[in-house]
Amino acid sequence: MNKILKPVDSFMKSSNSGSFLLLFATALALIVANSPWHHYYTEFLNSEFTFGFIENGIELTEPFYLWINDGLMAVFFFHVGLEIKREILDGELKTMQKASLPVIAALGGVIVPIVIYLLLNSNPDTAKGWGIPMATDIAFSLGILQLFGKRVPLGLKVFLTAFAIVDDLAAVIVIAIFYGSDIQWDLLMYAGIILGFMAFLGVKKYFSRYIFFPLSVVVWIFFLKSGIHPTIAGVLLAFTIPATRQTTLDKFFDKIQNSVQSFVQNKEHLESHHIMDEERVDAAHTLKKASELINSPLQKIEHDLHPWVTFVIMPIFAFANAGVNFTGDAAIEYDLVFHIAIALIVGKVVGISLASFLSVKAGIAHLPNGVNFKHIIGAGFLGGLGFTMSLFIANLAFTSPSLLSSAKIGILAGSFIACIIGYVVLKIVIGKGAKEIVEQEV
Repeated sequence: MNKILKPVDSFMKSSNSGSFLLLFATALALIVANSPWHHYYTEFLNSEFTFGFIENGIELTEPFYLWINDGLMAVFFFHVGLEIKREILDGELKTMQKASLPVIAALGGVIVPIVIYLLLNSNPDTAKGWGIPMATDIAFSLGILQLFGKRVPLGLKVFLTAFAIVDDLAAVIVIAIFYGSDIQWDLLMYAGIILGFMAFLGVKKYFSRYIFFPLSVVVWIFFLKSGIHPTIAGVLLAFTIPATRQTTLDKFFDKIQNSVQSFVQNKEHLESHHIMDEERVDAAHTLKKASELINSPLQKIEHDLHPWVTFVIMPIFAFANAGVNFTGDAAIEYDLVFHIAIALIVGKVVGISLASFLSVKAGIAHLPNGVNFKHIIGAGFLGGLGFTMSLFIANLAFTSPSLLSSAKIGILAGSFIACIIGYVVLKIVIGKGAKEIVEQEV
């Protein structure tokens, strides 16, 4: 059993395993979509699934791909919201000094791709696609960076993570404002009242999963029916989660020490007996409870959700959305493919690099330790990996099968080319840096 489970455990703990799984799901989707079984793939994704109580008239019926894009992705956005809140409260976005460079770089990486897309586009039918090239896929981009191991400056990893998170925040705002349908304000008001109540509990540092999760489902349904995309509910719900510990450090240390001492005093007895007495069972429970309370609800939920988002939700989303049939009846709009790819490849690196350069030269921001502008250019190309968020926005922007397929091809092509260029640039830059260090030591 250890021989079977150990490789699986090692894979899940690997920092770039999520990227490989995402890549595998994408490749599998493309293979299935262009195989003789592509009809089964399409029919399955369009099959309707119902949740609720049909006999009582309380039900939600959606195609399977919408349960993924509206439901599972709401959990993904909830996780993104937790990351954003953590970074703002006690991370790289906490102070202006830390946040200035990634925030400015992210804004450049959002604005320039949009401008390039709008300048290239002359077709009114594809105008809504302007939001597609604006976001960076954190999992893929960090996965590529992790391939260089310890040779990558820590500051570059922090920079890439921070500007990708700001990118996601910008994408969330754009989706909420520009990619909604006819808004039903009464349903949105009901959702707002519940969110206000949950935010009040958060301010009072109170959290209970038995209250939070049922109310979250209600808020999600209100958003789903209101015309605002329900994934926005995920982000807003994340900001209601308390980020403070539910115990003090002194109480934590006391409980830990007392519980451990209880085991130490009975070490000989415990070594020869697998069944513990009631006192030791209570001590073990106290250890578990104390460990849970020392983590804030925000950190605990983010930590617990991470493997589900990385190894379940994102691969399922990729499999359901990346399957483009190149031999199908839908005509490919090559202009749209070209515009999205160029906006991702050129727009991202120009926007991120130029904004970073100008902000540093103006004295507004500072480069992280060990990072130079060549590193920033490489990271800028990796910013062109729009994959997850770009595919998500494409589904909101286009309903036409030909436009949606063309947008997906543009995203896949642009992300792949940006990935290759970014990897090559960083390999050259990091290789030169390692060579210079060796020469200095000699």
